[in-house]
Amino acid sequence: MAIHVVRPDDGEQSGGGPIRCRIIEDGSHTGHRLGLIEAVVPPGPAGPPQHIHREHDEVFIVTRGTLRFGSGDDSVDVAAGGCVTVPSGTPHTFSNPFDEPATFICTLTPDLYVDYFRDLGKLPTDGNGQLNPPDIGRTMAKYATEVTR
Repeated sequence: MAIHVVRPDDGEQSGGGPIRCRIIEDGSHTGHRLGLIEAVVPPGPAGPPQHIHREHDEVFIVTRGTLRFGSGDDSVDVAAGGCVTVPSGTPHTFSNPFDEPATFICTLTPDLYVDYFRDLGKLPTDGNGQLNPPDIGRTMAKYATEVTR
């Protein structure tokens, strides 16, 4: 078959800390032009530090629950069905300060950042299952990404 199919229970499980990721497309079927992940964000303070990607764009499509997206000093709550586009060079982060888990699909164009999620899964967590922010920042830096806050 000329198309590649990933069924709902397929894909590579990845990510670290409380946010779990499923790599749906790692770029191997798109000439590395596009990566695609699904992430489940539990309620609570967990979220990446605000950061800037220098070599890829992201598009987040919230598929369940509500997420809070931040850019600089601004934030917006985005419910299921909403879409957030983050061009390269734009500071951003997300969190789930609500009572229910939230899920999003994220495109990575090109696929550079897929390995970041794999690397997060190798980082140690503290007693509460949280990643150490300096470890996250060092991992981001490997993928042309810098922490801004």
